[in-house]
Amino acid sequence: MHQALLLETYEEANLGSLPVDISITSASLEARSREACAAATLPAEVRVAPSSCRGLQYLPGDGLHLRLQVQAGPDAKLVSTLSESLKPQKSYVFYCQSCGDIIRKEWKFLRVLPLPSENWSALVEEWCCHPNPFVRSTLHPQKDDCFLGDTFFLLNLGNELHVPGSPLCSSETGHHTSQSGSTLKSRENTRVICKRCKTMLGETVSSETTKYYVTEVIIRPSEEGFSTISRSQFVQSMIAQCLVEFSSAKSTFRFSIKGDDGKVYILIWLLNSDTLLVESLGSSSSHSVFTLFGDTLRPDSGPVGTWNAVKVLYQPCIKSRNKDLADAWENDIGVHPLTFPSETCLELLLILGLSSTSLPPSLRCMNSFQVTASSEEGYTNTKHGGEAAACL
Repeated sequence: MHQALLLETYEEANLGSLPVDISITSASLEARSREACAAATLPAEVRVAPSSCRGLQYLPGDGLHLRLQVQAGPDAKLVSTLSESLKPQKSYVFYCQSCGDIIRKEWKFLRVLPLPSENWSALVEEWCCHPNPFVRSTLHPQKDDCFLGDTFFLLNLGNELHVPGSPLCSSETGHHTSQSGSTLKSRENTRVICKRCKTMLGETVSSETTKYYVTEVIIRPSEEGFSTISRSQFVQSMIAQCLVEFSSAKSTFRFSIKGDDGKVYILIWLLNSDTLLVESLGSSSSHSVFTLFGDTLRPDSGPVGTWNAVKVLYQPCIKSRNKDLADAWENDIGVHPLTFPSETCLELLLILGLSSTSLPPSLRCMNSFQVTASSEEGYTNTKHGGEAAACL
């Protein structure tokens, strides 16, 4: 697989003063000045074509930029999505992602089924020549069913939410049903939180059905133990998987990220899903950081690392920012809404902002948007260029 590689060396101070000599082989790159030397050895599955070097330039505040053709081997593979890896007749353990507390042990599903899109009922009216037969229908899982939605899964817990001492996470203020002529419950009364860390995991949909968000729960096969992962790494990985799954299945590339409070927090435009991030601490006499694809070096990434990522444009919409654009996208049928807990939306916005600011200034903005290269390989439930860029 051939891709374009953008190489940057951060800040002119890393290499001292000009001139700088650039040496390129198929497996390594080196930038050397009179004061310092920065070098990077590429992973075994990534090779570059030295003769394809283009666009070599020096930008004040950025450092050196150049473009190369890169060939990535088959080792750089995508992770599986939740719908692909959650299987019936197999036992799973559900954990709170934030603290690792067990939500449910030894859970085996008879059926794992995907839910239709949110506006499926409206589409039925277009298909039927008679009144919609499903107008009063609701899709709720039966016992031992798991229904997979866009950003959540529905489980039938029966009466377990009401059993004292149940190992399941329970409603924040208890589950109450109003009998005053309305069956609507307040959002506060339907929030499902972790008993240990008080993180919101989902919400109750009915007396027997609970919705869990994919960004809040880790699902592992019963024979495997719980493995810790940083919160930011988990959030970016799960949301990146959602974007990839929708873009490939429905040819949807624009998304509005909404909170469970109904507010729009972020507008995201998917540019591509085949970005390969490679970073290396390299060997430098001045201990400078030599970074590929504009991603910041992660402390636990070792001397060299590579992973798949999605590259997106994004706009924050909190505090009425970009309200006109958000309203226009709200009424655009080409934009797909993705709903997460409001706290998670704010976490995602912070991750995107930090990622953008980690890049050289010339790569942070594209028109009025910013771009992010979001890692897909940080985690998966059941295991696993001249634009602005941020790395989730």
